[in-house]
Amino acid sequence: MCPKSFTTEREFAFTVDDFRFLRNIVSRHTGIVVADKKEDMFYSRLARRVRSLGFDSFKQYCDLIKNDVGGTEITMLANAITTNLTSFFREDHHFQYLSNTVLPELAKTATAGRRLRVWSAGCSTGEEPYSIAITICDSELPVSGWDVRILATDVNSEVLAHAVEGIYSMDRIEGVDRKLLQQWFLKGKGSRKGGVRVKPEVCRLIDFAELNLVSAWCLPEPVDFVFCRNVIIYFNKQFKRLLVDRIADNLKDDGYLFLGHSESLFMVSERFELVGNTVYRKKY
Repeated sequence: MCPKSFTTEREFAFTVDDFRFLRNIVSRHTGIVVADKKEDMFYSRLARRVRSLGFDSFKQYCDLIKNDVGGTEITMLANAITTNLTSFFREDHHFQYLSNTVLPELAKTATAGRRLRVWSAGCSTGEEPYSIAITICDSELPVSGWDVRILATDVNSEVLAHAVEGIYSMDRIEGVDRKLLQQWFLKGKGSRKGGVRVKPEVCRLIDFAELNLVSAWCLPEPVDFVFCRNVIIYFNKQFKRLLVDRIADNLKDDGYLFLGHSESLFMVSERFELVGNTVYRKKY
């Protein structure tokens, strides 16, 4: 019996079995739960890869994945499927809360050589950690003398490479306050004309690293606050609980956790209390 195919006419044969196999590989590798209705997204994002490999069908691609001993192709598969929608100062209320509440609180307890540690989990192409760094740099608090490090991680190696460059097209900075643009970005010249680069004093605060949240990770040291926005929404309830518990273990007492606009810790964790619009504070 031939495997059932999707009815949509496509360049490459793509069966239900192909989709289920690839979906399971992505879920095991990243922890992301993929709904049945995402078969079109899988096809559109992977068709270019199938074409570049000279294959005639997705079955051949599935066979390649099955024999991918080193995991190189599985990583490319995960890179293609993981969503990377982001922008500078996305959900601006979080950066206002950071500037008006979190940083002033930390400043009250500041001592000589004050250390500020931050984690941007699921940082994508870097707009989020750069926005955090700019908020810290632009603060009226005496943070210039602080030891500030922002760890920015993502499972997708391709978007991390983009993030490290700190170079963006003009459409990526639409909506950013003009004052911030003038103070913290440089206009591109020559071949880079029409784009911008984040200033070095902002870039040097950030360490980018590849991290799979499904792995047995542990941060180098406890952090003061975590941005993990629009990440846990892709996981099942069991892994959400595990992930949030790990975040709490790596967060300082009374530290903050920022989630995405459609995310909540209701029925997920009792280790945090809601203190703002999708802003949580660690209780224990």
